[in-house]
Amino acid sequence: MGRKLNWRCLILILGSLALAGCSSETAKKPESSASAMPSGSTKTPGKSAAPSRPGPSGSSLDAHREGKTPASGPLKEVYFDFDSYDLTSTARSTLQANAAWLKANPAANVEIEGHCDDRGTTEYNLALGAKRARAAMDYLVSLGVSAARIKATSYGEELPTCKDASEGCYQKNRRDRFVEVRGRPSS
Repeated sequence: MGRKLNWRCLILILGSLALAGCSSETAKKPESSASAMPSGSTKTPGKSAAPSRPGPSGSSLDAHREGKTPASGPLKEVYFDFDSYDLTSTARSTLQANAAWLKANPAANVEIEGHCDDRGTTEYNLALGAKRARAAMDYLVSLGVSAARIKATSYGEELPTCKDASEGCYQKNRRDRFVEVRGRPSS
């Protein structure tokens, strides 16, 4: 009986360790939902995704924590259809412009934030946001931007730019936001 229990424990431990190392996308959620971002904001990226770096923070999460709207930057957002991570022709055109800027600025890296509207479960939207960020990342790589310069992150429905229950507002929230990061993107 003791041997069977030990093997079961060993299998559970090894399985847990294997699962812990399998995550390739980072799913982030705000620490508190007490502060809200201003409604209707359509701003794009800022300078740095890491709060320890000098200058203003560019990530949506950092802006949310500070009660501010994310800062604008040179890279433009792309938008998605409902329940989709397929890149539209408009999104591809925007990504081509973003790729051209990244190629012209080799010291800049980018964090792609995948966002969703609030329809669906939190888990589903975190997964969809990760797929959206990954779709944009894969397209940028296909255009010649090094994958080492790109980090994909999902915020799901957690950091909306608009909070109205309307299709126009939902469309603003179904997006990839691009945060310029100087130096190597954090992992």
